[in-house]
Amino acid sequence: MFGWFSKPDEHVQREGDSAFRVRVRTARSGDIVELRITKGNEISASDEGGYYVRKTIVSSEHLDRAVLEIWFDNAYRPKRKVVEGGELVPIKEWT
Repeated sequence: MFGWFSKPDEHVQREGDSAFRVRVRTARSGDIVELRITKGNEISASDEGGYYVRKTIVSSEHLDRAVLEIWFDNAYRPKRKVVEGGELVPIKEWT
């Protein structure tokens, strides 16, 4: 009932109505890679309901590799996030 008042996600930033920004820090070298994920091209319907995206990330400086997965609800609110080979950078740390 009070879903309208949910707080913004600490790692996934909305960019207009059709995209999201995320930053991932790689585990090996600590490189930070920023991703722009769009609803139309990268996010697809999930078998469990809602939406899902999986992105392979390669840092340009050290060629570190990480894999990001995000599950969204039907309103495109992030519900679960997993990073293999790195970690999400909280929005409050973006400079």
